[in-house]
Amino acid sequence: MTTPQPATATDTPAWHARPLGEALRNLSTNASTGLSRHEAARRLERYGRNSLPAPRQRGPWLRFVLQFQNPLLYVLLAAGLITLALEDYVDAGVIVGVVLINAAIGFVQEGRAHKALEAVRAMLASHATVLREGERHEIDASLLVPGDIVLLESGARVPADLRLLRVRNLRINEAALTGESLPVDKDTQAVSDAAPIGDRTCMAHAGTVVSAGQASGLVVATGQQTQMGRIGALVGEVQALATPLTRRLDQFARQITLFVLAVGLITFLYGHFVRDMPALDIFLAVVGLAVAAIPEGLPAVVTIVLAIGTRVMALHHAIVRRLPAVETLGSVTVICSDKTGTLTRNEMTAVRVMLPTHTLEVSGAGYAPEGGFHRDSVALDPAQDEALQGLAHCALLCNDAQLKHDAAVGWQLVGDPTEGALLTLACKAGLGTLEAAAAAPRVDEIPFESEHRFMATLHHDHAGHAFVLLKGAPERVLDLCVQDAGGKPLDRATWEARMEDAAGAGQRVLALASCDMPAGTTALAMADISRRFTLLGLVGLIDPPREETIAAVADCRRAGLRVKMITGDHVVTAAAIGRQLGLNADRALTGEAVAALDERALRRAALETDVFARAAPEHKLRLVAALQAQGELVAMTGDGVNDAPALKAADIGVAMGRKGTDAAREAADLVLTDDNFATIARAVREGRVVFDNIKKSLLFMLPTNGGEAGVILLAVFAGLALPVTAGQILWVNTVTAVTLALTLAFEPAEPGVMRRPPRQPSEPLITRVLAARIAYVSLLMIGVTFAVFEWEIARGSSVQVARTAAVNMLVIGELVYLFNVRHFTAHAFTRNLLTGNPVAFWMSALLIVFQLLFTYAPPMQQVFHTAALDAVSWLIILALGLGKFLAVEAEKAVLRALQVRSM
Repeated sequence: MTTPQPATATDTPAWHARPLGEALRNLSTNASTGLSRHEAARRLERYGRNSLPAPRQRGPWLRFVLQFQNPLLYVLLAAGLITLALEDYVDAGVIVGVVLINAAIGFVQEGRAHKALEAVRAMLASHATVLREGERHEIDASLLVPGDIVLLESGARVPADLRLLRVRNLRINEAALTGESLPVDKDTQAVSDAAPIGDRTCMAHAGTVVSAGQASGLVVATGQQTQMGRIGALVGEVQALATPLTRRLDQFARQITLFVLAVGLITFLYGHFVRDMPALDIFLAVVGLAVAAIPEGLPAVVTIVLAIGTRVMALHHAIVRRLPAVETLGSVTVICSDKTGTLTRNEMTAVRVMLPTHTLEVSGAGYAPEGGFHRDSVALDPAQDEALQGLAHCALLCNDAQLKHDAAVGWQLVGDPTEGALLTLACKAGLGTLEAAAAAPRVDEIPFESEHRFMATLHHDHAGHAFVLLKGAPERVLDLCVQDAGGKPLDRATWEARMEDAAGAGQRVLALASCDMPAGTTALAMADISRRFTLLGLVGLIDPPREETIAAVADCRRAGLRVKMITGDHVVTAAAIGRQLGLNADRALTGEAVAALDERALRRAALETDVFARAAPEHKLRLVAALQAQGELVAMTGDGVNDAPALKAADIGVAMGRKGTDAAREAADLVLTDDNFATIARAVREGRVVFDNIKKSLLFMLPTNGGEAGVILLAVFAGLALPVTAGQILWVNTVTAVTLALTLAFEPAEPGVMRRPPRQPSEPLITRVLAARIAYVSLLMIGVTFAVFEWEIARGSSVQVARTAAVNMLVIGELVYLFNVRHFTAHAFTRNLLTGNPVAFWMSALLIVFQLLFTYAPPMQQVFHTAALDAVSWLIILALGLGKFLAVEAEKAVLRALQVRSM
C-alpha cells in the first residue's frame, strides 16, 4: 500500500469537495477494512500523533527578571547601588527594598498561564473506534492517522477531521467550532470547494459532538492539520497586545526617566562647577533629587488599584485573569460579540405558532416552561384554543427530548434543541408530559433522517383509536397534507407565505401534522406516510437574545461604545437577532464577503457594519485587526473554540464561564461567570472607575514628587541649604505611598462615568489639563516647604528642626491635597469629606501617627536626623496647609467655569 504524501497547511486538499472514491484513492485506503497495522504505524511515524504541540513557556526565573524591565526601576537601582557604595546603608536599603517589593508584586500578579493550546488539545477525543485490517478496535485517538476509517455514534466526540463515508440519521453539534445554534444534518455528498466550514455537510470536524445517528468516516487530517488544530495554531501565532495602561505607563516611565537624568546631570554640573559644591555633596543631592522625582511607589499602587478593581468585578460575576485587563475595559471603544450563547441563550425557543385561522406570539425564552401566548398583543388562555391544543399535543408526543429541573442550574435539556423547544412550547400550553404520554402511549415510530426530513410516531388512546403524529421540514410535511386543522383544503400558497415571513425574521420553521390510522394498528411503515395528513400548524423557532442583553447593548451605546455581532450562524438569523438588539442589520456581511475584501475595504466595512455572519476564526481575526488598525480598542466576547484566536488578539477577550469552552476561557482576559452580556456593561463601568482612580493616584503622586524635587532644585540653584535630605524624602515617599496614595483605590465612581464617551486610545496619560495641575500643585508644595524652612532658620532654629518642619510641611501638604484630588474638578465637599471614602479618613489618621513618631520618637530622630517641634511650628504648618488646600480648590473652580469635567 502506497503511503500518501503529507499535506501541508497551504496545500491541504479540499476534502469536502472530493467524491468518496477519489478521497479513498488519494489516501490509499479501503472503506471496508481500513489500514493495516503496519501501514498505520508507518503513517504515524510520518504524520506524527493526532495532538497539538505543547506551547513554549517562560520559566519562573525569566518571568521574575522581566519584572525589572522598567526605566524607572533602572534609575532607582543605580541610585541604590551607588548610595550603598557610599556606605549610606539606610537610604540604599529603602531604595532597593522598594524595587524588590514592586518586582515581587508584578511576578505574583502576572501569573497568566497561556493554556489556550492545552484547552484546544483537551477537546480532542481521548479514544476512537477505528477499523484496522477489517476489525473494530478502540484506540487512543492520538494514534489516528490519515487514511484510518473511524466509526461514530451518538454522544461521541469526533476525534479527527473526517470525510464521511456512510451516515445514518447523523446530526453533529458544531456550535463550539462554527457558532451554529442547531445540530447540523450530515450526508456524504461532496459540496463546493468554496463552502465555509458550517456548510461542509459531508465533513465531521475534530472536537465536535455527535448529537444523533451513526456514521463511518475517512480520517483526512490529524493534529495541527485539523480545523481545531488550525485554530490552535492561530491562537499560538497571535501576540498578546500591550494594554492601553501598560503602553501609557511605559511611555511615561521613559519620559520621566529621561527627564530626571537630564535634570540630574544639569544640577550636578551646575552645583559642582558653578557653585563649587564638593562632588560628594552635590552627588548626594542629585540622588535625593532622583529619589524625589521618581514615583517609585507608582507600579505597586497601580497594581493594587487593579487588584481592588478585580475583586469588585468578581463580586459582579466577572473574573479577571490578567490585571491590566481591568483598566482596558474602561478604554474599549468597540465590543465584538459572538451571537450564540453570548448575545443569545444558546437555547432554541418557539416564538411563533401559525395555526389555520390565526397566528400566536409566544413569550418566554429558553427551556424554562415559563411564558404564554399572545394574539394581536393580547394574552389568551391556551386551554381555550382548540387548534393550539392539537398542535401542542403533537409537539409533546412526537418528541424524544426531556426537560429536567435542577435547583442550582435551572431547566436543562436532554436531547435535541429543536425538540426541547417544542417540548417547552407544549408545557407552556398547559400539557403535562407524563399525563399526555400515558393517555396516548407511543406504539411505533419512524425516526428523523435527512433523507425523508420528518419524524413520525404512532399512538393509541386506550379505546382502540390509533393515529400518527408527524413533524418535520415544512416543505416535506406540506407535501403530505390535504387539509388544515379547520377542515379546509390546504391552501399551500398561503402557508408558504407565512413560512417565508417567519424565515425572514430569522426563525427556523417546523410543520406539525396528524392523521388517523385503522383501529388496532401496531406498526408504522414508510408506506403509511402518504398524502392524507391534516396540517396542525407551523412553529417558528429561534435562539432568542437574552432580555437583559438588549438593555446592556443600549447601555453600551449610550456610553459611546459600538457593539458588533460576529457569528458563524446564517446571515438571515444573524440579521434578525441584530435587529432585536438594536444593531444596524441592514448591511450584514458574510465571512465569504469579508475574505474577498482587501485590507482598506475591510477597515471601512468593519467600522460601518454591525452584523457579520458565517464567519470563520480567520475572518474574526481579520475583523479585530481591521478595527485595531483604525485606532479602535476592541473587546471580543465569545464562548466557542472558534472564538479563541480572536479573544486573544483583541485588546481584551471576554469569555463565557458557564457554557464557554476551555479554549475560549483560557484565551480570554475576562471570564463572565453568569454568561451574561449585561455583565460586560457593568465591567466597563468598573474599568472606567479603575482608570479614574489610577489617574487620581498619578495626579496625587506626581505633584508631590514634583514638589519634593523642586525643593532640592531650588536649593541647589539658589545656593541655599537643602531643606530635606534624601533619606527624609524617601520617608515621605514611602509613608504617603503606603497610606495616602492607596486610599484613592477605594474611591467610588465619578458622577456620570457611563455617560461620557470612551477615552481616545491615542490620548496621552498626562493630558494638558493634568500637566497644568501637576505644575501648579508642585509650585505650591515648593513654596510652602521653603516658607516653613526659611521661617524656622530665621527665628534661630537649628537645621535639624528646620528640616523636620519642612518634612512635616510636605506631608501635611500632601494630606490636604489628598482631599482635593478625590474629585478631578468637582469641589472637595461633593461627597462627605470624611465618610465619602472611609479608607481615606483612617489612612490619614495613620499617617498623622507616623509623622508624630517621625518627629518625636528618639530612634526615628537618630535615623532620619529629626528634632521635636513646638506648638508654634505646628500652627504655621497647619495654616499653610489650609491655604494650599484652598488654593487648589480655587483652581478647580476655574476649571468648572471653563466646563472641564475630567483630567
